Order: sequence, then structure tokens, then C-alpha cells
Amino acid sequence: MPGGILFLCAGNSARSQMAEGIARALAPADVRIASAGSRPAGVHPEAIAVMKEIGIDISGQYSKDISGIPPEGIDTVITLCGEEECPLFPGRVRRIHWGLPDPAAAGGARQRRLDGFREVRDELRRRIGDFLKEDPAGAGSKGPQGPETLEGGLSGKDVGR
Repeated sequence: MPGGILFLCAGNSARSQMAEGIARALAPADVRIASAGSRPAGVHPEAIAVMKEIGIDISGQYSKDISGIPPEGIDTVITLCGEEECPLFPGRVRRIHWGLPDPAAAGGARQRRLDGFREVRDELRRRIGDFLKEDPAGAGSKGPQGPETLEGGLSGKDVGR
């Protein structure tokens, strides 16, 4: 039976929305893909714009509260919070943490903000692609279901440079 993947961050406005769109594009059709946050803030327009650049339309996605996600069918939870506290999802699931900076928190000129969104988008695309190559069903079939952290990626200082 295919697994389900849930992407979590605080606002469910940028990182987790982009991750949901990328995973939907890359994962087998029968894998359940969702995203949520502890303080849903609406999908960030710059997230929609940079995803459109790679041919993925997330304009129909919306921010969801973690309490509205039923745990049934979720096998893997990937948290994306960088420096802020990530929400917790109940249940026995494979937990992976990819600490990425929040591009929505970056200030500056629009071009600099867009560059920050692109950096995070590209890192998510790389990580999700690698994850799905290892575990196409997203069900954590590669061994123990305990906490797992995949390191690397961007620091908050890198966003928008």
C-alpha cells in the first residue's frame, strides 16, 4: 500500500507549499501528499511565482492547520523549519527534518526575495527527488522508523544572496 508524505512548517505558506507541489509532480500518483502548519498564513505569492517558473502550478493550494490533517495514511512527516519551532504531528510516523530557511521572512527588494524562494525551491526539488528515488512510495520502507535528520542545504544567511 502506498504511503503518505506530510510536509510541515510554521506558516504553511512557502516551504511546505513548494514541497507539496514538487512532491505531487514527482511522486507516484497513488502516494498521498499534503502540507500543513501550526499557524497557516496563506500561500505566499512569491512561492506561486517561482514554482510556475519550473512548470508547477500551486495556485490552487491553500494553507492548512496541522489539526485538520487526519493521521491515517501519513507514513512520513518531513519538517522544513529552519530557525523557528516546527509543529509536531502525532502518531507513529517516519520523521525527517530538513532545516531550511523561511524565504517568506527574507526582506529586501523583490528580486532578492525571489532569489531566496528559488534557492529553497531548488533545494527542495533536489531533496524530494533523492528521497523519492530511495523510497518511491514515501512509506519509510528503508529500515527503522525512528527520527532521521538529513543534513545539508541552506542556512538562513544564504537566502536571497
